[in-house]
Amino acid sequence: MEGREAAVLLPCKPSAHARQVRLGEDSVKLTLQACQAAGMTWGMASADVVDPTRVGAALQALREASAGNLGSPTEAALPLKVAGATPQAASGRAAYAGRRPDGQPVQAQVAVFSHGTVVYQATVIGERLSAEAADTFFGSLRLGG
Repeated sequence: MEGREAAVLLPCKPSAHARQVRLGEDSVKLTLQACQAAGMTWGMASADVVDPTRVGAALQALREASAGNLGSPTEAALPLKVAGATPQAASGRAAYAGRRPDGQPVQAQVAVFSHGTVVYQATVIGERLSAEAADTFFGSLRLGG
């Protein structure tokens, strides 16, 4: 998947979606590319928050939304290095365990990071995650060309 100066290897052909979402105090257009393969859903979302002072809050809002959507109050921090990313204290990768709205167990790994005023969220979610596949996915993230 490429776009908005981001590239990531997805194991399937993604479909594109866009919608207005609330990130902190701002309403922004969030663009998502997502697909399903090997019992997992893979996705990359991005939004331009325009104001550099709002990037940290937007990244934190993405992290909190991920945990909240899974009903997972805790997260395990995982290493994240994205070539070309703008350094931000709120950037990071985390693993979550929770439940879908239908009560089924779910695992997820989520990375949030930025380039300039554009915030990104890369996600893999499924009943059971392949650690190797997730590491390959997150290791393929690149920004800035």
